[in-house]
Amino acid sequence: MADRDARGMSRERSEPTRSRASLAAGGRREIVIGSRGSKLALWQSNYVKDQVEAITGLPVEIRVIKTTGDKVLDVPLAKVGGKGLFTKEIEVELAAGRVDLAVHSMKDVPTELPEGLVIVAMPPRVDPRDAIVSGKGYSLDSLPHGAKVGTSSLRRIAQLRHLRPDACVVDVRGNLDTRMRKAEEGELDAVILAAAGITRMGWADRITHYIEPEQMVSAVGQGAIGIEIREDDAFMADVCAQIADADTMACVAAERVVMRTLEGGCQVPIGARANIDGERMRIDAVVGSIDGTTIVRHSLDGSAFDPEGLGAAMVERLLELGAGDVLADIRAAAEADVGVDRLIET
Repeated sequence: MADRDARGMSRERSEPTRSRASLAAGGRREIVIGSRGSKLALWQSNYVKDQVEAITGLPVEIRVIKTTGDKVLDVPLAKVGGKGLFTKEIEVELAAGRVDLAVHSMKDVPTELPEGLVIVAMPPRVDPRDAIVSGKGYSLDSLPHGAKVGTSSLRRIAQLRHLRPDACVVDVRGNLDTRMRKAEEGELDAVILAAAGITRMGWADRITHYIEPEQMVSAVGQGAIGIEIREDDAFMADVCAQIADADTMACVAAERVVMRTLEGGCQVPIGARANIDGERMRIDAVVGSIDGTTIVRHSLDGSAFDPEGLGAAMVERLLELGAGDVLADIRAAAEADVGVDRLIET
């Protein structure tokens, strides 16, 4: 058995092997995963499927479930409103027992989960940076004046406008390949996307520039896959424990404290990224106005064995630096029905 650290998970894992879970399946003849239907979502679900089949020896079915975020493609996510745009419908099926586990991109998972459900595991994270795809090979710095840059993320919009106030932000939705082709074929000068999704799809050679965290702090949970189960399902908890990566779960835990405490989501430009080096954790976080004129940013270092404590310390520091005022202005504008779409077009 692998050594376990103070966070309760193995630091290094070999290929999953059949364990006591395969002997205690509770009479199950198969396991059902609930997943979105995009190519990236299915890649992630198939990755988990292979792991679960190897551990349990049971066949695993992937059941595609369409979410609100999949259905509404002609409106910016920030304008759609609500939480769980890419998870709610899957969670309904999970809670009802019609699927055994759900596979999500952690950046899409609200910090408050439905009663009775829990994120039980995250496999090793992939590169959490944002990346630029551009048919002309532009980087963030080399974009021409007034460049048309595609993104639907308020977090990216705020930081982009702070760095490049001349850029023209264009809302882009749709599947990953479609968004990339808009830049590659010249409809846009560039699009900003999560490097992890592009890498998982085998398209890393299409990335023209990686945006380092010193320029743009990534989304909470970006690059991490989350596995959600019913909290009373001991069998699935035992199976998923063998897939979990301790460092990934600790980093995302710290990031999600920032999001949860500041009440962030698709409607608020908040970013947080943590990484571990030995027994130390560093977290970078940002809160910005949508027009990019105000950016509150900070970095903290602390023990990797208290990720939530470090996340809480980050929140305290951001508030001291004025993040609360930035968030209050954004929420006041929303309540006054100024319209997020109008703020995006500023």
